Amino acid sequence: EVQLVESGGGLVQAGGSLRLSCAASGFTFDDYDIGWFRQAPGKEREGISCISRHDSSTYYSDSVKGRFTISSDNAKNTVYLQMNSLKPDDTAVYYCGAVRFVSPHSWDKIFKYDYWGQGTQVIVSS
Repeated sequence: EVQLVESGGGLVQAGGSLRLSCAASGFTFDDYDIGWFRQAPGKEREGISCISRHDSSTYYSDSVKGRFTISSDNAKNTVYLQMNSLKPDDTAVYYCGAVRFVSPHSWDKIFKYDYWGQGTQVIVSS
């Protein structure tokens, strides 16, 4: 059974940090690129970061560039999202997704992704 399980969300004050984890199982981890998306109340799901496991390229949305860092631990089949300098606007449910292959033009396209996790809530208080 394919599973993506996010963890690490929680409540944090503005300016604080959190590290999200996305643990994958049930498929060949090396064959998939992993993206992070988020959905705030009343808003559409947006792509914020992605790591290509084929060539280690990383991608970030303008809203998180310079504050968030994506990384991968192959031994643990896990992708992390280190989030620093958090703002109230970062409040959302965060999801990870798996896709066979991303490009600079497609990494944030929801319809490209094959598998999704259940999400983890992040709340940033002001």
